[in-house]
Amino acid sequence: MLKRFLSLSVIAVSVGALAAGPVRAPKGGTQISDELIGIFFEDISSSADGGLCAELIQNGSFEYSPAERDGWGAGTAWRTERPGHSLGYIEPKQQDPIHPNNPNYMRLHIERAKEFYDYNGWTGFGISNNGYDGIVLKAGEKYDFSAFMRNPDGMDKQVRIVLTKPGQGWGRPATALADTTITVSGKDWKKYELTMTAKEDAANASFQLLSLTVGEMDVDMVSLFPQDTFKGHGLRKDLAQALADLNPKFMRFPGGCVVHGGGDGFWDTYRWKTTVGPREQRRQIKNTWGYHQSMEMGYFEYFQFCEDLGMEPLPILPCGVNCQGTNGGWNMRTQAQDAAPMSEMDEWAQDALDLIEWANGPATSKWGKVRADAGHPEPFGLKYLGLGNEEKITPEFEERFKYIYDKVTAAHPEIIIVGTAGPGSHPGNGDYEEGWKFATSLNVPILDEHYYEPRTYFLNQRQYDSYPRDRQTKVYLGEYASKDRKLIDALAEGLYLLHVERNGDVVCMTSYAPLFAKKGTNNWNPDLIYFDNERPYLTCSYYVQQMFGQSSGDWFYGDCVRFDRSDDNLLGQSVVLNTKARKLFVKICNAGENAASADIDLSRFGGIKSAEKTVIAGNPDDENNFDAQPIKPVTESVRMKSRMSVDVAPYSITMYTISL
Repeated sequence: MLKRFLSLSVIAVSVGALAAGPVRAPKGGTQISDELIGIFFEDISSSADGGLCAELIQNGSFEYSPAERDGWGAGTAWRTERPGHSLGYIEPKQQDPIHPNNPNYMRLHIERAKEFYDYNGWTGFGISNNGYDGIVLKAGEKYDFSAFMRNPDGMDKQVRIVLTKPGQGWGRPATALADTTITVSGKDWKKYELTMTAKEDAANASFQLLSLTVGEMDVDMVSLFPQDTFKGHGLRKDLAQALADLNPKFMRFPGGCVVHGGGDGFWDTYRWKTTVGPREQRRQIKNTWGYHQSMEMGYFEYFQFCEDLGMEPLPILPCGVNCQGTNGGWNMRTQAQDAAPMSEMDEWAQDALDLIEWANGPATSKWGKVRADAGHPEPFGLKYLGLGNEEKITPEFEERFKYIYDKVTAAHPEIIIVGTAGPGSHPGNGDYEEGWKFATSLNVPILDEHYYEPRTYFLNQRQYDSYPRDRQTKVYLGEYASKDRKLIDALAEGLYLLHVERNGDVVCMTSYAPLFAKKGTNNWNPDLIYFDNERPYLTCSYYVQQMFGQSSGDWFYGDCVRFDRSDDNLLGQSVVLNTKARKLFVKICNAGENAASADIDLSRFGGIKSAEKTVIAGNPDDENNFDAQPIKPVTESVRMKSRMSVDVAPYSITMYTISL
């Protein structure tokens, strides 16, 4: 049997900016959304802690718990250090914490410190932390340490802060890469801060905090951040830059199933108010995907990142109904969805109203002041607000969604609400049908659809061609992906996105999911970007998403490209004009293993002066990984005409940027 693979060739044409203002759209086009390509960030597969968040200390607040994972506790990721035969022990405590939202801290009982034995200069009693499978340090780079400490015995302590790399072999002490000593004074909590410079590179460094004085000392909120973060806002530079290079128009956050707490009821539901204050006051919770959320990345950091990348923030709030997967509900004959009593729904609705005030209100307002106190006096300019994520469309969900929806739209008609079409939301699914019926009855502006399917789905389905054009509710394709990470899967997604662009008057937003996965911690596969402590690798799907992100526009033209065979359902094309940027993008997809050709007529858009060609090509089974990345774009300058024929190679994406 002849194998049917997908080839995608994308041609992006840039209309030169000879005039100062936007270019005028020629006749024959359809106005479409100019926010089609965005990103969806969920803390899954260690995407935040140990990932996009640049914090290098794991469990620095001692809040890990057996409620999150069997065997976990306040001391998880920490170990006791006794250099020079020092003596002592550590004890988790909760009496008189820094803040009720952060109840745990560690007490060090130091019985014998530096006065007994000097082990090659390494003395004291304390604790150490290897971060997330080793701390990566760069020679000459600066690292900011901070911690809250106090002396319950009232005696000042000399405390050594050290960054080390392991010794080579038995009997060889660790090597200090950065080392300083501070004095911890008084019986009350104080925050201590200092900057350390690494002497050498290290991929598996460790942090040590050692008391050189006997007695008792309490420690909490231990932190180590590289100074060199993305725009200075605490995010890991290489991962944040990978997202910036996608040219996304919006970011949906914080989930995903993270939003409504997943499988444990309401106690670990994500509530935005406990994530925006000082870090020592944020409430840390169990992550839906089986680990811990420190909330080092909270709503303030998400909004700030959106601002840094010029993205519209799309926060998703829970609406009083938890995940139907609670306690194995996915495998039960009846779903296990729980719902908050209607008598408590004012609290959930007020959370939504207060979020709008926090994001958009003046610094003199109650929640606007919280934002201003965090360092952002100007409003963030929230435009979109999502209510719910993939909840089963039950009567309980509908009642609670409508309760919040009515209150928010009455108070803030300017906010565009995004609803949910439930899990597995495509035609033929019961939740999908009920979700659309419910959303259209309320005239919800946008409905969020999710589906993960094999590549054959994306090659063959063109569902949005038949969506009603007179329906007020638009589509947000919030989570989707082909179920593999080969080039052929990325190209299948590209073919599907051409169909989405053709229907950009119905579909207003899309975002691939999931976004990140850390090596060795995958909760899901595939993902757009994989990473370890030192580097990311970008998948084939990443580069397809990047091309579509770089070729966004506000007008679609469907009659500028003609193929040499019109009956081939694996051929597709899209022509998009960006009037503001004065750019035109022509995308051509060949979904067969044989080469094709296409006639392109761009004469309605004006004359062409120069062009740049970017190509992604390879074998259909190629995929990028940590060891090799065979699929990458290659760019060169070329010449093009307003009317021309092009060869469409199998298994390729090509983008031309043309100046007129």
